[in-house]
Amino acid sequence: MGAVKCIGILTSGGDAPGMNAAIRAVTRAAIYNGLGVKGIYRGYKGLVTGEIKEFKSQNVSNIIQLGGTILKTARCKEFTTPEGRQLAYDNMKKEGIDALVIIGGDGSLTGARVFAEEFDVPCIGLPGTIDNDLYGTDTTIGYDTALNTILDAVDKIRDTATSHERLFFVEVMGRDAGFLALNGAIASGAEAAIIPEVSTEVDQLEEFIKNGFRKSKNSSIVLVAESELTGGAMHYAERVKNEYPQYDVRVTILGHLQRGGSPTAHDRILASRLGAAAIDAIMEGQRNVMIGIDHDEVVYVPFVKAIKKNKPIQRELMNVLRELSI
Repeated sequence: MGAVKCIGILTSGGDAPGMNAAIRAVTRAAIYNGLGVKGIYRGYKGLVTGEIKEFKSQNVSNIIQLGGTILKTARCKEFTTPEGRQLAYDNMKKEGIDALVIIGGDGSLTGARVFAEEFDVPCIGLPGTIDNDLYGTDTTIGYDTALNTILDAVDKIRDTATSHERLFFVEVMGRDAGFLALNGAIASGAEAAIIPEVSTEVDQLEEFIKNGFRKSKNSSIVLVAESELTGGAMHYAERVKNEYPQYDVRVTILGHLQRGGSPTAHDRILASRLGAAAIDAIMEGQRNVMIGIDHDEVVYVPFVKAIKKNKPIQRELMNVLRELSI
């Protein structure tokens, strides 16, 4: 690869609030630094099918406040095959794209790593996922907004839970990570969080019941990560009905509600910083790295580390929740 003159941007995987702020930042930072910009629609699918459009500064006007992604996102089976990736590379060359900025989560960065290795293409990743599960960055784009959405929902659920003296299991996203459930529980004053990180260590339901959650309260809320490891909120509601029939149990599954909405100030600033840093990285000749924030400093995290290493949950937060839920 020679000098980079034009970059392509795509969003891939699950959408996250703040992706548009990141698209805006990458586009404008690239133009500021004299680079051409092409928007690639529908993630890797658009790279395979050639759904690519030149972006100017006005293409990203008035999008910083929007949820979702103006570039759309899609799953792409073709990109998982060598033939599909060859088509994607051919379209890149046809469009004069020299480097890619990929905004997405674990799967998106995995695709970028494979593509970069096969075709010697500089790829820079931005952590765009509400799950906050990418290693090497304190927080991911969309996480803060999703957390605030959960907070708003749980505040409303508490009103009805208290009125009816019920036990509510609220299921939140986080297939392999309990960040949303744990921090959502602390922020909303919930009584417990059931997360995948400790599901094999203790029976989290038994521990919750054993702690005597009804001693001082007439209603309780438990946040449950949707993981296969936890079994989800319905699993725990069924267990309570069978094992502790004296409790009146209800379930709320927040689902895709958590993905939508206008990004918070935190997510807009994070996305803007990371987007600008992605262009700095390209100008420096960096490749195959994810841009992250560590202790409020921009860092470059190799794809291999960001994807392969598990981001640990802060165990002391479990103690905080336990102490404050008495």
